[in-house]
Amino acid sequence: MRFEYYNAQMGSIVGLTDNYRVDRNLFSVKKSMVSMLWNRNAEPVKLVIDSEPFLLLPNQIVTLTYLQNIGFGMGCPPLHGFVFNREFYCILDHDEEVSCNGILFFGTQDLPILTISQIEQPKFNVLLQVFIDEFETPDKIQGEMLQMMLKRFIIKCVRLAKDQLISKKLNNKQIDIIRKFNVLVDTHFKEKRHVKEYADLLFKSPKTISNLFGIYNQQSPQQIIHNRLVLEAKRLLLYTDKSISEVGFDLGYEDPAYFSRFFKKNTGKSPKEFKVSLTTALG
Repeated sequence: MRFEYYNAQMGSIVGLTDNYRVDRNLFSVKKSMVSMLWNRNAEPVKLVIDSEPFLLLPNQIVTLTYLQNIGFGMGCPPLHGFVFNREFYCILDHDEEVSCNGILFFGTQDLPILTISQIEQPKFNVLLQVFIDEFETPDKIQGEMLQMMLKRFIIKCVRLAKDQLISKKLNNKQIDIIRKFNVLVDTHFKEKRHVKEYADLLFKSPKTISNLFGIYNQQSPQQIIHNRLVLEAKRLLLYTDKSISEVGFDLGYEDPAYFSRFFKKNTGKSPKEFKVSLTTALG
């Protein structure tokens, strides 16, 4: 099963598949896609996301952006996938309606894993069937209907994220600060390396930001920034032909030795050791 709605004039697309691994490269648009993968199998699915092994349990959803790379093991059970691009549904444009986009999408935290409870499963299954029905009803308002359906699906996932991923000690305003911090880091990590720079953008003190992350996550805001730099470095080392010095330069490190020390401090391996080990592991 593979459906898509594609507007060639706008370059906008939304798609649905019951076998994401097979169909992900068959959609009319392949670049800059956001994916929401849903394990509807009775067994876990083994994945590799940004070179890290990952297990998606039954009735769990993981959201991925075009910044991330995903691999599948041999004999991997099929995953349902919703895919779309910015032209069809811009997450940031819907910021007020779909909050926590910095946690559900483009977050610098760990991958957002959402678990659908037994109570919620029938609701998600009905929503999936409505999606399928809408894809099978081509008319002049199909695009608008699919956008409404996607928005509803994202909102339901955001609600799960608020319940499962965010500390109950935080109120909505505090959650919003964390969300905006994540989005800002993803936007400016190459040129802004210090918590104070992000605190200034948020009109908050660095201490306020640090205290919020102390409640929400054991990682400090500075570590969040470092993690984002390391993640980008790993992607460039693994998925491009750039040299180690070129990767460091792309990330703002003019001195290759300084970049190598930074990378090793945060990963335990030098860039060369990381590249060799991952290349060997992935064959």
